[in-house]
Amino acid sequence: MTATMNNRLYPTRAWRIADGSWRTFAVLLLPLLAASCSKDASNRRRGPGEEAIPVTATLAVVQPMPMSISTFGTVQPDASVNLKSLVDGIITKVYFQKGQQVRKGDLLFTIDPRPFQAALTQAQANLARDTVLADNAQKAEQRAEALFGKGVSSEEELDTAKASAASLAATVRADTAMVDRAKLDLEHCSITSPIDGRIGNILSDEGNLVKINDIPLAVVNRIRPVQVFFSIPQNDLPGLKKYHAQSPLTVRAYPDNDRRDPETGRLVFIDNSIDPTTGTVRLGAVFDNAQERLWPGQYVEVDLTLSMQNDAHVVPSAAVETGRDGKYVFVIRADGTAQVRPVTVAMTAGRLCVIGSGLSAGERVVTIGQFRLSSGSRVEVKPDSAGGDNAATKTAATSRAAS
Repeated sequence: MTATMNNRLYPTRAWRIADGSWRTFAVLLLPLLAASCSKDASNRRRGPGEEAIPVTATLAVVQPMPMSISTFGTVQPDASVNLKSLVDGIITKVYFQKGQQVRKGDLLFTIDPRPFQAALTQAQANLARDTVLADNAQKAEQRAEALFGKGVSSEEELDTAKASAASLAATVRADTAMVDRAKLDLEHCSITSPIDGRIGNILSDEGNLVKINDIPLAVVNRIRPVQVFFSIPQNDLPGLKKYHAQSPLTVRAYPDNDRRDPETGRLVFIDNSIDPTTGTVRLGAVFDNAQERLWPGQYVEVDLTLSMQNDAHVVPSAAVETGRDGKYVFVIRADGTAQVRPVTVAMTAGRLCVIGSGLSAGERVVTIGQFRLSSGSRVEVKPDSAGGDNAATKTAATSRAAS
């Protein structure tokens, strides 16, 4: 029987072995065959479809979700004024501290007023002199008219008197304008804040000579309220215009990356063109900023809420993977195996995804460990650090509710 087996398994080899030596060959070959069969059986027992892979999972839930667009924005002052001098002169006094809050009309700088006071005095003296001359010329004109009516003086003398009176009247008007200009220059020696806001650094100290409309002396920013500018993809513009026409849209900004305590504002600006280099449209929102948590130049996360969806199918963003054919999740079936499920994502809101199609409420999806899975893999669900199978959704939902 052994010879028959050898002939069947290795017919060519058996004919070449001399009589009496085939038994030795069989003794050496059988252990190798047994080891090979044992290894094949072991591989079959440890196939990838049957090995339990530890993962973290959560349930798809139905809950109210704001339909929003998440992006990043930059804080800018509601108004910003560069303080410049409107006269030439030397700064004689600075009346504020760097970075302090100022009110409209507060005195900030004084330019040496003495040259402008002297110019005003001279202009007033010229006005007084020419006013007297103009009055005298007007009386002379009246006398010339009376004499011309009696036939005593000529028409030429009357015209000369009228021209003199008109010329001096014009001189008086010019002198009046000079007086007004001198008064204005004297007022410009006192530089006041044109708005309520917070002033920055002193850019020109006492004793410096400044010129008309030269370098800024300081900058005042209005930060209560404050503005936040951000951009959204052009594909979101139709929906934005639709909801914006229905009611004012709410914008939330998260200073210091704290999503539990946002600043709330309203959308006030939609740019009239799309940036062709980025395919985005620029938006602006106004925030009261009563506590001054938003600061000009600050980079913040922004959520623009379009509407509220009351029956959204929600999973953590960590559960959604991106493949060659689009978005998908791993669903854990009743038999403990994973199934690849294509889904559509209606929107992403922070750490949550709203599923448009492909997933039902109550189905369990993998949130951690997807990289080891394939369709049909056996999984072992481990509780996450929050202490529960559904902790990921609960945590994300709590975060969204707080915002």
